[in-house]
Parts: sequence; C-alpha cells; structure tokens
Amino acid sequence: MKKVFPVIIVLIALSLVGIIILQISWLNNLLQVQEQKFLLQVDKATFNVAEELSKQVSSGSSFRLRRKPVFPLMPDEFSLGIGKQPTIAERYSAEEINTILANAFNKEGLKNLRFEFAITSNSDDYMLEMQSPHFQQESLDTTHYKQRVMPVFPQTGSDLEGLIAYEHLFILIPDFKTQVWQSLTLMIIGCILFTIIIFTAFYLTLKTMLNQRKLSAIKSDFINNMTHEFKTPLATISLAVDALKNEKVLNDKDKLNYFRSIIKDENKRMNRQVETILQAALMEKQDLQLNFKPLHAHEIINQVLDNYRLQLQSKNAATKISLAAKNDLINADEIHFANLLSNLIDNAIKYSKENLMLTISTQSTQKNLIIKIEDNGIGMSKETTKRIFEKFYRAHTGNLHNVKGFGLGMSYVKTIIDEHNGKIKVDSTIGKGSIFTIEMPLISIVNPVSEIVSDKILS
Repeated sequence: MKKVFPVIIVLIALSLVGIIILQISWLNNLLQVQEQKFLLQVDKATFNVAEELSKQVSSGSSFRLRRKPVFPLMPDEFSLGIGKQPTIAERYSAEEINTILANAFNKEGLKNLRFEFAITSNSDDYMLEMQSPHFQQESLDTTHYKQRVMPVFPQTGSDLEGLIAYEHLFILIPDFKTQVWQSLTLMIIGCILFTIIIFTAFYLTLKTMLNQRKLSAIKSDFINNMTHEFKTPLATISLAVDALKNEKVLNDKDKLNYFRSIIKDENKRMNRQVETILQAALMEKQDLQLNFKPLHAHEIINQVLDNYRLQLQSKNAATKISLAAKNDLINADEIHFANLLSNLIDNAIKYSKENLMLTISTQSTQKNLIIKIEDNGIGMSKETTKRIFEKFYRAHTGNLHNVKGFGLGMSYVKTIIDEHNGKIKVDSTIGKGSIFTIEMPLISIVNPVSEIVSDKILS
C-alpha cells in the first residue's frame, strides 16, 4: 500500500493536468470557431442592411433638404443633369441607421452587440457622410476593432444604376475579442465548474485514501492492544489454575480462596473488555438501545465514585467533590450514563502522576446540568484533544507504558452524550492535567432539589 499510494497520486495528478491542457486547447479552438461564426453573422446582418438601404436609395424620387455633411459629398457631375438622387445621410438620421443595424444584428442572434458605424462616399479616402457618436475614422487602422465594410449602391436594374456613386457602410466592432469571449460565457463557466468538480473528486479521493490508511493503522494497533489485553488475564488465569493443582494450595483454605478470587477478577476483567468491544460494534451499527428515565445525576456520580474508592486509595489520590447544582434531574439511561462517568474517572486514574488530585463538581443553569471532572495528570497535546473522541485513537503517553485499553472509551463517551442531546468539551495542558466539561439537558421541576455542597478530601 505504501508503494502503490504515491503511484496513484501521480497518475491522478497527470490525468488532471492532461484534462486541463485538453480543455485549454478545446477552448482555444472554440474561440477561433466562434470568431468566424461571429463575423459571418455580422457580415450577413450588414449585407441585409446594405441591401435594404440600396433599395431605399434607388426608389427615392424625392428627397429632403440635404443636411450639412461632415465631408463634401460626391461631385455634381454624377447627376448628369437629372434630378439629384438623395444620399443615405439625407434620407436617414444616425439614430435610424443605428436602430436598423441593431434590429438586423438581433435577427442574427447577436443581441446586445456593441458596434459603431459610418456611411462614407466612394472616394479613395472614404469621406464620412454619417457616423455614430463614438466612431473614429482612425480606428479603421487599429487592431482593437474588427472592421466590416459593405458597399451601398443602387439596386440592380434601376434606371440610376451606374449614374450614382456608391456609398459604403462601415461597421466597427470595438473589443472584438472581448465580445467573442462574452458570447462563450456559459461554455467557460461550464468548463470551470467541471474542472472544480474534478479537483473536488480528486481531493475527496485522496482524503478518503489517507483516512483509510490511518484507519488501517489504527485498527492494526487496536488488534495488537486487544491481543495484549486478553493475553494478560489468560496468562494470569492459567497460572492460578496451575497453582490450584498444587496439594499445598488445596490444603490451605486462604490460598485456595486467593487464587479463586484471582480467576474471578481476571474473568470479570475479560468480560468488561468484551462488553466494551460489543458496545462499540452496536454503536457503529446504530443499534444501541437506551432506556431513558428521570435520574438524579448526583446519586449516579456518588455510586460511580464508590466503585473507584479502592483504586483511588491504592494510588494515594485525593478526591474533591463539589455537587453544587440546584437541579440535578436529567433524563438519561442509568447504565450508560454511569459508564460514561466511569470512563472519564478511569482515564483520570490511568493517566495520573503521583499525588493525583481528582475534582468533580456540578452546577446548573436554567436548561443544563454542567459536570466537570478535573485532574492534575499528565495532560494532553492540542492534537490529542482534537482527536480524543475518535474511535480507536489512543493518546501517546511517552514513558508511561502501563496504560492499557482499546481506544474506544472516549468514543463511547462522546456517542452516549450525543444520544442524550448533551455536549462535552475538553481543556488540557501537558504536565498540568485535563478538564472534561459535560452539559446535560435538565428536566424542569417546580421545586428544585436543595443545594448539595459537599467538600470531601479522600486520601
């Protein structure tokens, strides 16, 4: 797995790079095609407008008074003594030409096209007769504009064909490349979204693989711990059974009872370990059944502490209890609530130094019961406090090799508290100890229990 994992990452990365390169190439080709399509649409619309203007020029028998042009119009000799034919500038205003062009572009699917136009004479230097407000003649030679020109001439077959000088319709498309890109906005957005999806899939795949590697390592550690945890009591039971075969032991009632108690204690220890594993399996399957009922939390705390009295005395530990909550009535499962408290106290004992000081206190708010379990043990790092409630996770204890367990206790605590709609948080400093704070929803009562404050030092 260690060798395959980097290869998979490299292959996926190369695939992503290849896809991006292909998308860039595809977009570049699409841009060129779109430019050609864009210009064809502009040409078609411009041709239609020029043809329509040609018809109007040919059919006009009368004309309005000529407006003063920007540049001189075509010479009078083109009229050949007949009634002078009006020019486009004389028949239309700039606003009318702009509207005609805009409608033509809309018909070709070029809505909101930004353009400038001009009508020029047929002279060599294209003298302007009419222009849009922002049209600049020098723009005809710049690369920032796309120029399209269409001759406007009398309709074929007209009596005036060949007698009137042609006019030209110039169309300039400012920021041509920009407008083409804007026409591809949906395509570009689609490509970007598709790329983001691919990168997200890659990230999730990589994260899943890393989690699987971590989970595999954790499960391997769990199996090793479980083997060791079962091996020790089995070896102790085996030695006790061998001792019971000795005639001296059989004849000594005290020794007989001693070895029997060892077998019984080690059997209970294995049963507890099996029960822990089974509970973890049930929680993973979400088959854990809880029997909720009103409980006084102070009673449960005192019962759990009584079970650890001998262990605390054997470690010369001092215990300070301050049950100051005015209301301690909660809706909980008695067995599992006692187990979660037992796990927290057991952890405080396991990870303790000399002269353990265990403090348990309660207080109540309007809605919650707050339980704090504090010790002066070895403490935890920030990384450990973040991961303490992960299944199978065990904190590194440095030189403390006598700490045993499967890494399921704190995960069990978190699950049970969540099932009770409660909260738990941990504050810890290496070398100074840890504080576990539990918040459990209270059951509202009319007459709250009287304040119970007991400060006891057990040694």
